[in-house]
Amino acid sequence: MVQGGSLHRQHRQHLTNKRVREAQGSSHAGWRRFASSGVPVTGFSETIPSAMTAAPSRTDAAASAGHGAASIEASDTRFDTVIRRRPTRSVRVGDIWIGSNHPVVVQSMINEDTLDIEGATAGIRRLHETGCEIVRVTVPSLAHAKAMGEIRKRLEDSYRPVPLVADVHHNGMKIALEVAQHVDKVRINPGLYVFDKPDPNRSVFSPEEFAAIGERIQQTLEPLVSLLRDQDKALRIGVNHGSLAERMLFTYGDTPLGMVESAMEFIRLCDRLDFHNIVVSMKASRAPVMMAAYRMMAARMDAEGFPYPLHLGVTEAGDGDYGRIKSTAGIAPLLAEGIGDTIRVSLTEAPEKEIPVCYAILQALGLRKTMVEYVACPSCGRTLFNLEEVLQKVRSATAHLTGLDIAVMGCIVNGPGEMADADYGYVGKTPGTISLYRGRDEIRRVPEAEGVEALIALIREDGRWVDP
Repeated sequence: MVQGGSLHRQHRQHLTNKRVREAQGSSHAGWRRFASSGVPVTGFSETIPSAMTAAPSRTDAAASAGHGAASIEASDTRFDTVIRRRPTRSVRVGDIWIGSNHPVVVQSMINEDTLDIEGATAGIRRLHETGCEIVRVTVPSLAHAKAMGEIRKRLEDSYRPVPLVADVHHNGMKIALEVAQHVDKVRINPGLYVFDKPDPNRSVFSPEEFAAIGERIQQTLEPLVSLLRDQDKALRIGVNHGSLAERMLFTYGDTPLGMVESAMEFIRLCDRLDFHNIVVSMKASRAPVMMAAYRMMAARMDAEGFPYPLHLGVTEAGDGDYGRIKSTAGIAPLLAEGIGDTIRVSLTEAPEKEIPVCYAILQALGLRKTMVEYVACPSCGRTLFNLEEVLQKVRSATAHLTGLDIAVMGCIVNGPGEMADADYGYVGKTPGTISLYRGRDEIRRVPEAEGVEALIALIREDGRWVDP
C-alpha cells in the first residue's frame, strides 16, 4: 500500500531515488560502452580502464589531437548545424499535418466564450488570419459542445474551414462525444477526464483502488476513441503538471515522472483499441519541469514503440518580455534537440500576439522561414551611421517580404564577414557612404541618405521584390 502523510512523502522519495539510481546505472553502462571506443570521457574515469585514463605524452597528444577532434565531431550529433527531428508518425488535424515529416505547426486558443457564437467565430478567424494554423476552443459544457456545430458552419460559409481542437476537462465523456462531431481534434486532460474530488482524509491508496479507477478510465475513454477512430480524427492527450490525478500523485509524486505515467496510461489504452491518431503534451508553468517531462516522455514513447508527435508549451507563462522569454526558454531547447512537432506560446495577452513569437522561435532555429531574417551588429564606436535608426528604416521597408536575409552592419571591420550568409548587405563603408552587397559581392556605393532606397532598388533588380 502507498501511505499518506509523511510516510507517503517518504515513499515518493524512495521511488524517485530508486528511479534515479536505475537511470544512473543505465547512463553509466552507456558511458562504459562509449569509453570502450577509446574516446576520453571527463567525469566518468571510474568506468574507464586505467590504461585508457593514463595521461598521454605531449608528443602523443599533439600527434592525435587533430584526428581525435575530427572523429568526435563526425560522430556526435551535438555538433550538427542542422536540427535532426525525432521521427514520429503523421497525425492529420483538418488540412494540417503534425509530425516530423512536416513543418512544426503553430497553434493558439481563442479567449471568447464558445456560447458566444458570433464572437467565437470572429476570434477563430482573426487568429487564423494572423497565421495560427490550428485553433483551440474550450467546451466546458454540453451546450458549448453543441455550439461548435454552428461555429464551424459559419466559418465554412463566411470564411473557410479552419482546423479546430476542442478542450474537454472534468468528467467530459458526454461533452467529448458531442464536440467530436464538429471539430478535427479533441484534447483531454488525463488528470481530469475521470475526476474524483480529492479526499483530504485519505491515508491509503491501495493497488486495487488504483486499478479500479483505471477500469473506469477505459470504460469512459473507449466510446470517444472509437468515434475518433471511425471518423479519422485526432486526440491530444494533454497532461498538465498542476492537475495530475490524485492516484498519480500518491504513486509518483508531483513530478515529471508522474506526468509521463499519466500520459502513458492513456496511450496504452488507445493502443489496445487500435487508435493511433495521437498528439501528446506535457505542459508545466516552470520551464525546467516542462523540459524534463517532454524529454522523459519522448524517451518512454520511443522505447515502447509509440512514435507520437509532441505539442510543446510552457503553460501560464505570463505576459510581456518575460512571458515570451520564459516560453522560449522551455520550447527552444527541446526543438533544438529534435523534440516537438507543434507549439503554442501561452501569453496573458490577446492570442494573436502569441503567433509572431512562435514563428520567431521556429525561424531562429532554422525550422521554418516565414519572414525576413535581419542580421545586425550591436553597434560600437566604429559604427559610421545611426545603426538602430537605419535598421528600423530597412525593416519598415522590407518586413513584408519572405525568405530573405538582410544584413545591416555599422562598419567594414566585421560587417562583410559576419553577413556572408545574407542575401543582401547594407554596410557603413566610410563616413556618409554606404556599400550595398549581394551575398559576398559589393555591388555599389551610395550616399547614406540614399541607402535604403538603393537597397530596395537592388532587390527589385534581382526580381525578389513584391509590393506590400
